[in-house]
Amino acid sequence: MKNFAFTKINYILLAIGFIIIIIGFVLMSGDSTTEEAFNPDIFSDTRIKVAPMVCLFGFLFEIVAILWPARKNKQK
Repeated sequence: MKNFAFTKINYILLAIGFIIIIIGFVLMSGDSTTEEAFNPDIFSDTRIKVAPMVCLFGFLFEIVAILWPARKNKQK
């Protein structure tokens, strides 16, 4: 049996963190301001405060997922 750097739980946690990051970027997206019309939604709390915090949490969660220790099963 090969010894991989990550276990199954590491990959699951990495996937969860990746999904959280994607959710943060989706929250940041939206219509932009054009030359013809100003869109005040670009300064909404969701796009300026909430979405970056969600992304930051996702990146921190990725660090935790990478550093998550593997359980050592010692069988005789």
